[in-house]
Amino acid sequence: MHDYTNLGEFQKDVIRELGNIGAGNAATALGKLLNDRIEITVPALKFIEINEISGILGGPENEAAGIILRLSEDIDGLLVYLMDCDFINHLLGCLICEDVKDIRSISELGLSALKEVSNILSGSFVNVLCSFTGSKIRLSLPEIAIDMVGAILNFPASFAGEMSDQLLLVEVEFILSGDSVQSHLLLIPDIRSLNKIIERLGVG
Repeated sequence: MHDYTNLGEFQKDVIRELGNIGAGNAATALGKLLNDRIEITVPALKFIEINEISGILGGPENEAAGIILRLSEDIDGLLVYLMDCDFINHLLGCLICEDVKDIRSISELGLSALKEVSNILSGSFVNVLCSFTGSKIRLSLPEIAIDMVGAILNFPASFAGEMSDQLLLVEVEFILSGDSVQSHLLLIPDIRSLNKIIERLGVG
């Protein structure tokens, strides 16, 4: 049985390539939503220790929005988006002309917009996974939390910790209206699902 700690380099490269395709599709979908051309840099896909994530996101006390979606049917697991204030401010400024000074003061309309963006971005990644593996995957409605990074990560860390000390972090840098903003996605399939993905990709 594979987990992220014992995947071979070729298996990791194949998963990274799926992430690259998903990121490109996400940029296209986001551009349609914002009615603007969105560019991305080459996504960074890292197999990372769980306890290193908060450091990448500015430390456990840095505030962010965490949006969690559950995967079910052929593939079970979690997708977790982590958005910092800069990313949120750019998105909501373009979508609903909301200027976010304090991440905890986002309006209800703003929170709904963030959920909709997470649905669109998640769908881009999940559609690629379905296409390449022939899997049927259902996405739950998004759940959103505004809190310190350490607190947001408690639930996905406990879920992932039951299976592996590592998970997949996808960092995508979007170029919005000339400004560069970064989003972070954690992909956390359970062990059975990870092995099913590897098998269906033909790299088991």
